[in-house]
Amino acid sequence: MTLDSSKYPLLNLVDKPAQLRDLAQDKLPEFSNELREYLLNSVSQSSGHLASGLGTVELTVALHYVYNTPEDRVVWDVGHQAYPHKILTGRRDQMHTIRQKDGLHPFPFRDESDYDTFSVGHSSTSISAALGMSIAAQKEGAGRKTVAVIGDGAITAGMAFEAMNHLGDVKSDMLIILNDNEMSISENVGALTNHFARILSGSFYTNIREGSKKLLSGVPPVKELASRMEEHLKGMVIPGTFFEELGLNYIGPIDGHDVNMLVDTLRNMRNLKGPQLLHIKTQKGKGYKPAEADPIGYHGVPKFDPNTSSLPKSKPGAPTFSKVFGDWLCDMAQQDDKLMAITPAMREGSGMVRFSKEHADKYFDVAIAEQHAVTLAAGFACEGLKPVVAIYSSFLQRAYDQLIHDVALQNLPVLFAIDRAGIVGADGETHQGAYDLSFMRCIPNMVIMAPSDTNECRQMLYTGYKANCPVAVRYPRGSAGTADIQSDMQLFEIGKANTVKEGSKIAILSFGTLLENAQLTANELNATLVNMRFIKPLDTSLLNDIIKNHDVIVTLEDNAIAGGAGSAVNEYLASQQANVKILNLGIPDEFIKHGTQDEMHDEMGLGEQGILSSIRSFTA
Repeated sequence: MTLDSSKYPLLNLVDKPAQLRDLAQDKLPEFSNELREYLLNSVSQSSGHLASGLGTVELTVALHYVYNTPEDRVVWDVGHQAYPHKILTGRRDQMHTIRQKDGLHPFPFRDESDYDTFSVGHSSTSISAALGMSIAAQKEGAGRKTVAVIGDGAITAGMAFEAMNHLGDVKSDMLIILNDNEMSISENVGALTNHFARILSGSFYTNIREGSKKLLSGVPPVKELASRMEEHLKGMVIPGTFFEELGLNYIGPIDGHDVNMLVDTLRNMRNLKGPQLLHIKTQKGKGYKPAEADPIGYHGVPKFDPNTSSLPKSKPGAPTFSKVFGDWLCDMAQQDDKLMAITPAMREGSGMVRFSKEHADKYFDVAIAEQHAVTLAAGFACEGLKPVVAIYSSFLQRAYDQLIHDVALQNLPVLFAIDRAGIVGADGETHQGAYDLSFMRCIPNMVIMAPSDTNECRQMLYTGYKANCPVAVRYPRGSAGTADIQSDMQLFEIGKANTVKEGSKIAILSFGTLLENAQLTANELNATLVNMRFIKPLDTSLLNDIIKNHDVIVTLEDNAIAGGAGSAVNEYLASQQANVKILNLGIPDEFIKHGTQDEMHDEMGLGEQGILSSIRSFTA
């Protein structure tokens, strides 16, 4: 996107933060307005995350104006809000490529820029990473400053509390900025969010505290009274004095859209000793009325016309797996009053909006707390309830111990509806659901299913819900297959595969939605094609028949080859001392970058032609 210097006269002068620091401070409000306008126009032409970045324009400007970045470290949490940061750190003219194959990374990424001090994508890591950097700076005596920026949604995760607890113990010199916009992706929930909403006036409290200290500092008997009075004021104005109890000096809340106030405050705080927390209030979608009115809808946007008041409607198509899950959940709740649905702050993404409205008493959004989500489900199951945990594949990684220790070890009937499994597309490395089959397959008591299309997904969810053990149904982003979705629900036989086409010599065993891509190969090579359906347990009876009648077995999965479904087949063949050749096709042993799902599947040889070519080369 070429910069129009007449439209953006100040932004045209700034490609790196050092140039920003050359501007007079009184120019910063105008500069912030230009940056916000550029962000809006850029994302509207490229697609991407919008509302979060609109809300952090002034904060980003103030941080790079006051701190000597990249020498001083600024660590962003999650990264949805880091588009203004990218614009100010040498990537302004590449913004039109963001989230596209070979374009800018969707989140801060260390390999992309020295200003990206920590690669992020998942939530609540910033304080821990920044604390490590801060301690390192103190050991070096380098004088570097460290700042962690975290949202009020991300701070609900246990990891953030663990980091603050440690920070208060070691008393490292660093600043946490709590960006409080009363939003994460879905609306924030929980007592901590309500606590922030009850704070009346940080400036009121701060003025009284500092003013009384100054006034009474020379009167020893009254000074003690003033100290007690300060604690009383904290209790009234900031209930619980939560952050100060952790050992952090709390300041705020202040207006996060007043860039001059932010600059002045950050200058004052930059050289303070010990742990500091600055609480700022911002508005997600700030400066663009439609995004202010609907920050969830404008969290991630397609290409759109910013002069209109709504986003373009997607073209009607096959229902997504997320919608199929949401509809199934509503249908199942009508049949069974014991159903309890849990999500870690992914109501929209997991297709649970309708359920949350129709069955509010069965719906639990636990905020960004995947570990708690899984163990909460275990507690439900212990009492005879039927929990369903809707969770993204890459987010389930964060609750692996709970999956093993709290669910599988006790053989509790918890159903995991695992969305965004396999290649996810534009979010890239941090969000690829490449590992769930590998990390779940080794857990005793687990049943693991992968549907080939949306109708099969509905039936697998029902099958898993009715099973008396831990079950995972994993499915990708988007839709797959053309089968009609049957309203009646049927039980699949656990561990039973479905032979789609009988052939000779070569057998293709497909796990999940790549089945459609394998049809061409099966027809071209007269190969047997099997929809395996179950990763665990495998259909060993069918495998025994295939071993007898085929020379080559090919496994196909949208998961890491290492330890995945193909590895399960390899292990069984080895146990049977089978005399067949085997080829495993799937995600290679590397982190997969961003691009569309089709682009990345083609690049890995998992598209129609890639599968055919790989098998021909293997059997030549």
